[in-house]
Amino acid sequence: MQAKMSFVFKGLAILASFLAVPLTIKYLGVECYGVWSTLLSIVSWIVIFDIGIGNGLRNKISEALAYEDEKIARCYISTAYAIIGFISILLMFIFLTAGQYIPWQKVFNVTFVDSKILQSTVNITAFFLFLNFWLSLINQIFNGFQKTSLVVLNQFLSNAFSLLAVSILYFFYDSSLIMIAFFYGISLVLSNVVLSFWFYGKNKSFIPKIKYFGLNYAKSITSLGFKFFIIQIAVIVIFTTDKILITQLFGVEYVASYDVVFKLFSVITIIHGILMAPLWSAYSDAYHRGDMEWIRKSIKNQLKIYLLIVLATILLALWAKPIVSIWIGKEIVVDTILIIAMALFILVSTWNNIFAYFVNAINKLDVQIATSALAMIINIPLSVVFVKFFKMDVYGIVLATCLSLSLFALFGFMQTLDILKEKNE
Repeated sequence: MQAKMSFVFKGLAILASFLAVPLTIKYLGVECYGVWSTLLSIVSWIVIFDIGIGNGLRNKISEALAYEDEKIARCYISTAYAIIGFISILLMFIFLTAGQYIPWQKVFNVTFVDSKILQSTVNITAFFLFLNFWLSLINQIFNGFQKTSLVVLNQFLSNAFSLLAVSILYFFYDSSLIMIAFFYGISLVLSNVVLSFWFYGKNKSFIPKIKYFGLNYAKSITSLGFKFFIIQIAVIVIFTTDKILITQLFGVEYVASYDVVFKLFSVITIIHGILMAPLWSAYSDAYHRGDMEWIRKSIKNQLKIYLLIVLATILLALWAKPIVSIWIGKEIVVDTILIIAMALFILVSTWNNIFAYFVNAINKLDVQIATSALAMIINIPLSVVFVKFFKMDVYGIVLATCLSLSLFALFGFMQTLDILKEKNE
């Protein structure tokens, strides 16, 4: 039931997101869209400052519910909200203060946008994302309760609100980075607020309260969360620096074509993510109950699904250019080699997720930490080498990311086999 509902909500979320992209490009123009897309990549680094608490909370809730201990689950929820709330306020103050002294025109490699407008856009975007950083903890609670369809519903509502916002801007207002930052922030926060009130209204026994905060629960979440924190840092560096590198090495106008191709192929990862999402908490529950046979069958099924992922990715690569032409229009022209590189990136990413979800769920993170840290270290230098010395275009940055992720593609697979073999014996 969760999977069916997730597919419906995710389909609607994808539709809303795809409709918003051409409207946003037309509203802002290709160059300003590049600035906006790069800005979102930069401020998305905010999520690493939860020091892994979100994923730690997710696993602790799953563990508590497996033992039918609602009181412990509520204590973990209350503690996580208190910690993330404190971090959000502190970081918001630091960022908004320090941000006044950052030369944002140099960061975005642009001169056509006034520095004061850039400053205001960054401040508005950061304010809403820090607020959402705290409110979005509800998603990890949904995951812990194995209510993954609600996470996807949240994404749909956010995308739908964003589509409504950009539609209003496109038809009734002149192009403005400040306006889109404000409307985007509102749409992001609104969906989390609506679902939080709905969830806690139906589950009053889990409403977070400060009296349920406990240092022992904080220690338990953060000790587990710190390992996730290291992985999160690596993931953020690997997945969000591409746009920054493109901006600095090629120019902000090249970001739009990259972003369009990335969003097109993200359909594959989104669909795969829907299938994978319920498995994290399910793996955790099965592992604590000792049901390794179910885990083995689930991983085998995921490998079978991966063959369909490969086929779908190849077909999408073949049809990518006409799809972009119909979807975006003549504003964006995409390169064939970039399409091939992005297809490879999708295949490596989805392969990695099959094994990452399992080892994350059972807290066997050492291999992922090691490979993620190494991937983070080599990703940017490798991108620069491909572009500067091998004279590759934007696709060189994507290929560098693929090679960086290939470390876990091999060692994550081997680790999973070892764990399953060990438990079988």
